[in-house]
Amino acid sequence: MSALVTPQDAVAAMRRKIDQKWPEAVSAELGVGDHVVFSVPLRPGVTTGKAVEQLGHAAWHQWHMQWRAFSDQLPTGVGLVRKPVTIRGVAGDFPATLVADLDGADRLTTDTHTDAESPSVGLGRARSLARALRSAGATLTPATLRAVYRLQDADVEVLINAVTWLHQHPDASTWTLRQLPVPGMHTKWLDTHGALLRDVAGRDVRDEVRPRLTVMHLTYVDPHHAASGRRRHDAWTTGDVHEIAYQPRVVLVVENRDSRLWFPPVSDTIVVEGGGKAAAALLANVPWIRAADYVIYWGDIDADGYAILDQFRATLAQPAPDGAPAKRVISILMEATDLHRYSQHGVNHDKAGRPIKPSPEPLPHLTDAETTAYNTIATAGPTPFRRIEQEAIPLAHAAARLLQILERTGV
Repeated sequence: MSALVTPQDAVAAMRRKIDQKWPEAVSAELGVGDHVVFSVPLRPGVTTGKAVEQLGHAAWHQWHMQWRAFSDQLPTGVGLVRKPVTIRGVAGDFPATLVADLDGADRLTTDTHTDAESPSVGLGRARSLARALRSAGATLTPATLRAVYRLQDADVEVLINAVTWLHQHPDASTWTLRQLPVPGMHTKWLDTHGALLRDVAGRDVRDEVRPRLTVMHLTYVDPHHAASGRRRHDAWTTGDVHEIAYQPRVVLVVENRDSRLWFPPVSDTIVVEGGGKAAAALLANVPWIRAADYVIYWGDIDADGYAILDQFRATLAQPAPDGAPAKRVISILMEATDLHRYSQHGVNHDKAGRPIKPSPEPLPHLTDAETTAYNTIATAGPTPFRRIEQEAIPLAHAAARLLQILERTGV
């Protein structure tokens, strides 16, 4: 900001201050924090006649005339603070600071805005949200108010319902996270808004609910087991008394059900159907997976597939809560050579026909070959395709690749 601030620049500065401080001002109206005054210095550093001479009397006079005209247009709640300056031996009071309360600042910026400079906050909605939070017994702070303001009205309603419900239910341990009977809350609402609910409710219901048991579907592909005539497909649930048919030396995690159901025979191997992005949390602490000699992952060649691999590998690289050691995760059919070998199956649109978007997410736990493939399909720039679905690759090829890896590692 220059030494002499014009009315236009002062209004722009006031608009920025509203954007920065409106949550504090609205919260203060309800007794949270100190009263907020919006102010813009109009001649910083210019307090003496000598400073005026350095700027030039013509520039000073023009600036003063602009403010004399503009001061007659100031709305209620906005004022000019004037301070004396002695120029050529003559003392006079000149504009020094533009000050306003919240409503005055809003009127000032609203009355003078252009389409490109429309106010970023509606004070009516902001105040209504603040009152609703206080009425529900929520924690009102400038940070929570700003976060709630960004929500759609439907999500605000769910948030208020959730705060009310939590006050009525001090114990949430009889429900899982997706069972909470909060009016209007869909089963995945907390995935996005759980942290905000924690901040406004003063408790984190995500830590209170009954844990969701890990349930995984698996296929026994050991040929000796198949010859016994026993069941080939099974399910395993955390904490149940059911035991798997045999302890595998190799666990292969896949994402597609068909890939699991019809995977070819491989000795001492169990094929597990992963849980998408939840695979790391669901599978990482399963004792018999941690006890396997080899854990191998095969997913789609797309941004999500590599993100799952990265998270799964990072999670298993840490010891389990029960003391089980860290486990290395190997991938198959997810390297740059695989990207080129199966390129005829590459697609650019999802099942709904929407273009598949690039991904800027860094994935530090990929190998160099995996990173090359990921960068190719996830780049923001042009690329031949963004996805090769797992089921497009013949299962015989996957089994052959798995056996190659096992032979190299001595299984």
